Formats: sequence, structure tokens, C-alpha cells
Amino acid sequence: MTDVLLKVQNLNAFYGRAHILFDVGLEVRRGEVVALMGRNGAGKSTTMKAVMGLLDRSRGEVEFLGQSVAKSKPYQIARLGMGFVPEDRRVFTELSVLENLEIGKQPARSDAVEWTPEKLFKLFPNLGEMPNRPGGQMSGGEQQMLTVSRTLMGNPYLVLLDEPSEGVAPVIVEQMANMIIALKREGMSILLSEQNMHFAELVSDRAYVLENGHIRYQGTMAELAANDAVRRAYLSV
Repeated sequence: MTDVLLKVQNLNAFYGRAHILFDVGLEVRRGEVVALMGRNGAGKSTTMKAVMGLLDRSRGEVEFLGQSVAKSKPYQIARLGMGFVPEDRRVFTELSVLENLEIGKQPARSDAVEWTPEKLFKLFPNLGEMPNRPGGQMSGGEQQMLTVSRTLMGNPYLVLLDEPSEGVAPVIVEQMANMIIALKREGMSILLSEQNMHFAELVSDRAYVLENGHIRYQGTMAELAANDAVRRAYLSV
């Protein structure tokens, strides 16, 4: 398998007539966590949706596993082994934890981690304590864990993780960080949309910084953490 799982070049995206992304380029290699950082409205979620084929209007090149998916449908991209965890979670509220997980199940893939409910309950003990609880009766943090777990049931090579630390309790943020570190140990690749510098620094190898739909900076996470000028210009509130 190619070392570069995801390669994005000259990605432009639109909402109606509004031009949101401008020639965005990035890549994610096998086994690394890459942070896509920026303030609210910088274009992070739009980038992920465009990569996943969820936008009506976009242009540019998106390669996954060495093949172009720029014109593919979201379900086709998912079947290739790309998972997406949206910021707004979208659990099936009437279904139990186990039923939500079953919906995300896909066959095992060569060179990809194979996930089962039992393995996921070790990663997220909270879920293991409530396998029959309906999704609508869970806290926001628990729903976040369930959405991640449902995506992992697809046995993806790469997960797009949109704002995992947003709006959840600090104890859940800590569990999410531990989860990402554990996934990386398993060989998983993750593209992480995030504006929490501390969280990103804990889990990420490299970072891209977006502002108004443009990539303004790229480098290792350590380089970004040490660059006060870039953080003040593009990440400070």
C-alpha cells in the first residue's frame, strides 16, 4: 500500500456562489495524525466534507489509496476505507449502542485494523457499560464516542475526525485524546479538524493551518507549537 493515503491538491469548494476553499493542498501518510487547524469559519469542516464527497460544488484533485476520488460519491469513498466523524455526531437516537455499531459494520480489509464491539468497549469503557441504551439517552460526550466507534466499525484506513474536543466535558476530551493515541498505535491514520491547540499538540504529528479557506502554514506539530507568530496570527481568539 502507498505510504501516502490521502493527497489533496488545488481543492476549491463553494456554497452556492460563495467561494470557501482556495487551492487547498494537504496529505496524510500511513500511521500519522495530521491536524487541520484554524479558527471558527476558517474552512476546516468544509475541507473534510469536500474530501469526503459531501459538497455539491468543489473542484481539484483528491487521491485516496493512490486513486482519484474527486468525482466519487460519499458511499464509494467510505467503501474504499475512509471514515468520517462529523462535528454534529448524528447518532441514531432510537437505536441502542450496539445497533448503532452494527449499522457501521463493513467487511475486514487487508492491512487495516479490524474492529468489533468488544474491542471498541475496551477503547471506550463508558459505552461498554450501556450497550443497550438508546443513542438519544446519552450525553453529548457519549454520543461523540459512539459516532467514532460506529465509524471504526467500517474498519477504515483513514478517519476524518471533525472537532472531537468541541463542546464536550474535559474528562471526555481526555478520553478522546487517549483514543487517538491508541488508534495511532494500531497504525490508524487520522486527519483531525481542531482549534484546541493543547489537544492537537497531544495527539498530532503534523499540522496545516487554515485561514479564510487558504492554507497559511504547514509543518510538524512541534514546529507549530514553537511558532508564536503563527499561532497569534491564525489561531488566537
